[in-house]
Amino acid sequence: MTDDTFFDPHQRATIAAAMARMIPTDDVPGAAEAGTIDFLDRYLSGPGYVYAAPDGDGFETLTGRRLEAWTRRIAVVRERYVAGVELLDAAARRRGADFVDLGPEAQDQVLREVERPEGREEEADLARSQVTLYGAPVEVALQQTSAEVDLGFLPLLALHTRQGFYADPVYGGNRDHVGWQVIGFPGPASLAEVHQGLYTTIDYFADNRVHPGTED
Repeated sequence: MTDDTFFDPHQRATIAAAMARMIPTDDVPGAAEAGTIDFLDRYLSGPGYVYAAPDGDGFETLTGRRLEAWTRRIAVVRERYVAGVELLDAAARRRGADFVDLGPEAQDQVLREVERPEGREEEADLARSQVTLYGAPVEVALQQTSAEVDLGFLPLLALHTRQGFYADPVYGGNRDHVGWQVIGFPGPASLAEVHQGLYTTIDYFADNRVHPGTED
């Protein structure tokens, strides 16, 4: 395990396989091609990959209480993933193999089996965490929501799979922009374009860019 990874080889392969069932590869790239496991593995390595630098070059160095808070939060998420891998393997071994060694259909069955009965409640938690994530009023980080640590293993995995598929590639996923390509979104060349005001997503949210009442 290097300084910018957390999982051991078996854990990494198991989580990568589960991610690949959540966004499978078919006629378009899936989680495997987007490198969602790289996104997650690096995030769990420590608080050094939380806030991308505004100039698009590297990450901010956290200090003080922010560093302490993120260190605790990541530690909780780490524990959830370690337990999650054990849970997947326990269910998979009743079918004769570790999760990573099962076929796609059997892996889907295991994922359904370990899904908690209160899935609807956790889906609501997931939705709330995404609202917080993308609408945070103070500062925007890769994961800046306390709801993240409240999610069970599978909703947490679903959240991180989606983030790894669609987040800016600076965070380690969305390799070669494949997540954006799947939805027809070109995206900025770098976060620097966004912070410098050189890039806008207005064309994706407004059919008419002229504000009502301002037309000549």
